[in-house]
Amino acid sequence: MASATSGQRCAEAAQKLHPNIGAAAEEIAGGIAVFAGADSPVTQALGVGLHGEVGTAELDRLEEFFRLRGAATAIELCPLAGLPLYEAFAKREYRLVEVSNVLVRELCPTDEFTSPPEITILRATPEDEGLFTRTVAQGFAEDVPVSQSILDVMQGFFYSEGTNSFLAFVDGVAAGGASALIHDGVAGMFGASTLPEFRGRGVQSALLAARLRWAAEHGCDLAKGITLPGSSSQRNHERFDFRVVYTRTKLIRALS
Repeated sequence: MASATSGQRCAEAAQKLHPNIGAAAEEIAGGIAVFAGADSPVTQALGVGLHGEVGTAELDRLEEFFRLRGAATAIELCPLAGLPLYEAFAKREYRLVEVSNVLVRELCPTDEFTSPPEITILRATPEDEGLFTRTVAQGFAEDVPVSQSILDVMQGFFYSEGTNSFLAFVDGVAAGGASALIHDGVAGMFGASTLPEFRGRGVQSALLAARLRWAAEHGCDLAKGITLPGSSSQRNHERFDFRVVYTRTKLIRALS
């Protein structure tokens, strides 16, 4: 639900900034369905099935939410929702497009987190919004042009209620950025990206350390991150004592 809340708040902020997007969020089937543009990575449902059995009517309502907005139905499904829900999606001809690991570590105010001294991490201010969105978006896009929809998403996250964003600098040059949001004592770590020319220098570790420090200072009990299985990002989280708590699956049903 920390991830679902993050997406919901991003959509709310994006709609205020860019009303033409038609961003929306709705509680359905125990989770939250989010729309922030047909090609937006935020457009998906999270938390579905975690509060009890999901019936046919709720699945129909979930699909209708996306269909009315011209988007495929995308679900990030937690295995704790149970096998019957997977079977229900299979009958509806959803296809698997991605798996990712959700990692968690406990926090306490006395935790100490170190990072390379040559990297400076600063909390991003409203004046940094343009630099932050461009840096993070380019880190994800790498060698391809950054699309306006990705910039809109990054901007939505930047202005999301309760979200704090951080910029990493190497020799005074912006090298990467990341965000964190607190939900019910859980600090959700997301949106971390490093520009290609600065990779392998500890930027991600420094951003993770800064956000963990911030979360502990703000009384969070847990910190959560999401990575691709076996990735360098997962190994980086594990160096900070994160552990995998479940592997989630992304299912999609195309528009008919």
